[in-house]
Amino acid sequence: MGQIKIEIHQVSMLSTNCYFLINRDSKECAIVDPGDNAEGLEEKIRRSGYTPVVILLTHGHFDHIMAVNKLKSVFDIPVYAFKEEEEMLKDTKERLFGMVEDESCLVVNADKLLNDGEVLDLIGTKIKVIHTPGHSKGSCCFYLEDEKILISGDTLFEGAVGRTDFPTGSMKEMDHSINEILMKLPDEVEVFPGHGGSTTIGMERKTNPYVR
Repeated sequence: MGQIKIEIHQVSMLSTNCYFLINRDSKECAIVDPGDNAEGLEEKIRRSGYTPVVILLTHGHFDHIMAVNKLKSVFDIPVYAFKEEEEMLKDTKERLFGMVEDESCLVVNADKLLNDGEVLDLIGTKIKVIHTPGHSKGSCCFYLEDEKILISGDTLFEGAVGRTDFPTGSMKEMDHSINEILMKLPDEVEVFPGHGGSTTIGMERKTNPYVR
């Protein structure tokens, strides 16, 4: 059993996976992709006695960020996002897809813009930022090497990859992100995607049709 445990909370109309990464001892918590239901997520955090320290975003699409501003305000914590996603976080037209009427929650100002390969010292562990463009130009994954955990956002799914037909998406970049970046990770790394169930790098290497 590792030092970090993961809780999965499905939110938004698209059943987005919001993750709580929790230090078992300190109860410090990193919130990843809070896509909706801010009140419900806040209640779970308070009821469990967690101490949120940061919000991490894999990318800026609406179904991953709708609860960001409320949780940032309530817990007074910073928001981290990849540097190439900053424009999308502020431009609602690129990520509404006509599915959200209230745009007030969709303009997010990141407190820290991340770089590829940057290592974050958070919740008592090291979290590596891996730039994986394809679903959007600023999509990234969060890799907890010591825990053998990858939070893959909408880049890698169980048996699939993220869509590339949205603004700033690219199938060419997705192919590179999957095959030249993520498939370099060890087989035993457990993958927690933005939608659907978890998997492993080894399983995807064997069964995912997008893996060469």
